[in-house]
Amino acid sequence: MTPRIVPARIGYGGDYNPEQWPREVWDDDYAAFKLAGIDTVTVGVFAWAHLEPAEHAYDFSTLDAIVARAADEGMRIVPATPSGAMPPWLARKYPDACRVDFEGRRHVYGQRHNACPSSSDFRRAAVALAKRLALRYGDNPSVVAWHIGNEFGGACWCSNCADAFRGWLRERYGSLDRLNDAWNTTFWSHTFTEWTQIEPPNALSEHWRGPDHTAFQGITLDYKRFMSDQLLQGFLAEKAAVREHSPDVPVTTNMMGLYQPVDYHRWAPHLDFASWDNYPPEDRSSTRTAARMALAHRLMRGLRDGEPFWVMEQTPSVTASRDVNPVKRPGVLRLWSWQSVANGADAVLYFQLRQSRGACEKYHGAVLDHAGRTDTRLFREVAELGDEFARIGDALLGGRTPARAALLVDWDSWWAVEMSDGPNRNVRYLDVLTAYHRALWQANVPLDVVPVTADLSGYDVVVAPLLHMVKGDLADRVTALVERGGAFVTTALSGRVDEDDNAFPADVPGPFASLLGLRVEETDAQQPDVANPVTLFGAEYDARHVFEVVVPDDAEVLGAYGADFYAGTPAVTRAARGRGHAWYVATLLDDAGVAAVVRAALAEHGLIGPLGDVPDVEVTERVTPDGTRYLFVLNHGEARTVPAPVAGTDLLSGRGFGAGDELDLAPTAVLVLRCA
Repeated sequence: MTPRIVPARIGYGGDYNPEQWPREVWDDDYAAFKLAGIDTVTVGVFAWAHLEPAEHAYDFSTLDAIVARAADEGMRIVPATPSGAMPPWLARKYPDACRVDFEGRRHVYGQRHNACPSSSDFRRAAVALAKRLALRYGDNPSVVAWHIGNEFGGACWCSNCADAFRGWLRERYGSLDRLNDAWNTTFWSHTFTEWTQIEPPNALSEHWRGPDHTAFQGITLDYKRFMSDQLLQGFLAEKAAVREHSPDVPVTTNMMGLYQPVDYHRWAPHLDFASWDNYPPEDRSSTRTAARMALAHRLMRGLRDGEPFWVMEQTPSVTASRDVNPVKRPGVLRLWSWQSVANGADAVLYFQLRQSRGACEKYHGAVLDHAGRTDTRLFREVAELGDEFARIGDALLGGRTPARAALLVDWDSWWAVEMSDGPNRNVRYLDVLTAYHRALWQANVPLDVVPVTADLSGYDVVVAPLLHMVKGDLADRVTALVERGGAFVTTALSGRVDEDDNAFPADVPGPFASLLGLRVEETDAQQPDVANPVTLFGAEYDARHVFEVVVPDDAEVLGAYGADFYAGTPAVTRAARGRGHAWYVATLLDDAGVAAVVRAALAEHGLIGPLGDVPDVEVTERVTPDGTRYLFVLNHGEARTVPAPVAGTDLLSGRGFGAGDELDLAPTAVLVLRCA
């Protein structure tokens, strides 16, 4: 059985790097941690040069002291393997450990995340250190989880990676005939007759103008798949080394949410629990930011079939890596932290607990600033949140979200649609995905975010924007969903290619054509400033970027274009199949248009959630293993008064409510209602 974390309360703490400070500071740190209710520390994330200052010369004295002190203070400890940043001696002695970039340049030592994932020298050293760490600390009862590496990502195009890529291709395709067929190599005289003829696709081979411009999408797609798998192999090697001496402690790594280079769905089976670092892109709209964070939380929850996850990092105040780094406004730290719990987090941790004095993160936010003050607004907010988590105790732990709607995410489609030559490079997968998620989020529908391989039998509504690539039995599973009474919603550019990124030899949208009751005859594309009005449900919405000319078979036309030579032709359709409906949006609608379609599909199944018509108020549910229901009400907008969605008691204030009672929500308000 896979080991699981069973903490006594929501984990609260974060990255702690006391090796960066004199030991006399540690006393002040732990006094502050007690004031803040911090009970979990992640240690050693970037300590490789301290732990192994020269090859095979290990020094654990500082980490021993750090672990011993944390244990004495009653902390739950998460040791990290420090492979996220190799030490200078390793790069100097083994130059092949350094990456070769997209332009073909071998890098020298510097920065972090700088190691070639195919370097046997790097992997050998990383695994050896991981094994020693597990042997030393694996039986420490304060150790609650292992943190492998840090934010796996990036890519390399060196000769070692080229050899590994060829081996990966042999395993995937079995023969050159199958590979040549998959890559359509009769085009441009690319037929390969020896495995050694295959080169990694980069600026020196198949690409121009950058990583998204490739002559052979199939080759580049496979290299993206390969690199994600190659990084995974490094994770698995370290995990195996840790598990050898720490068999009962769960293992994770901190993912980065909506991160394109690594297919987290391929990683999911190898994690004991998911965790991620929540640094949303700055957006002047707090609603858009909140919706995007909710999408990433739900993606992480969906990696392990709805299991709780950890927020491994978030900044308590500011980041330091952007051109402009605004401070979180009062109440926002608490609101965003509770949002993560509302969407499935069982731990909320910070980067970092104490600020570094130098280098590029010296101004990155921390619980304790350079002076170590505990009388700041920031520290008071951290401490108040810690007190709330302590008072909640274990009430919410293990809670799951009972969802009847799903949003499908597919890394292969993400990669494929953004490297396609035609019809419009301004189409970005994440923009379309987040637009459809925002509509679902605003409707407060209980929602899972799952891979295209997920079991769809438990859902009434499945939304799959830009489902460009159709693999395996997906079309059959979607058809079964609709025929039993469900709704399926998809968009332009869906159903275009197979798993090799080759166009289906059939009418667009390929395997979905019969289900959707239509065919796409042409696809027009325009500049971003060109809008075509679409009349839908008696209102008019803007559509941009791509405009498919649809010929309906038996699909009902719900919306039509208002301009150009295809004015009056279908832009939104719905086909009745069995007891359900299949919706098709043949263009990229504005947010209001997307919301109109999504809400109509949800309404047919009674899935508009509590307060789903109140802007900026997020309502989500968790049901704990004992069957207790908790409803979270989070206000991401202005002050307002709303009716209580259920009868219950707010765990944070102790106040009881009847269903329909008035709730006065201040900006950033949070309620955690135990349902009566």
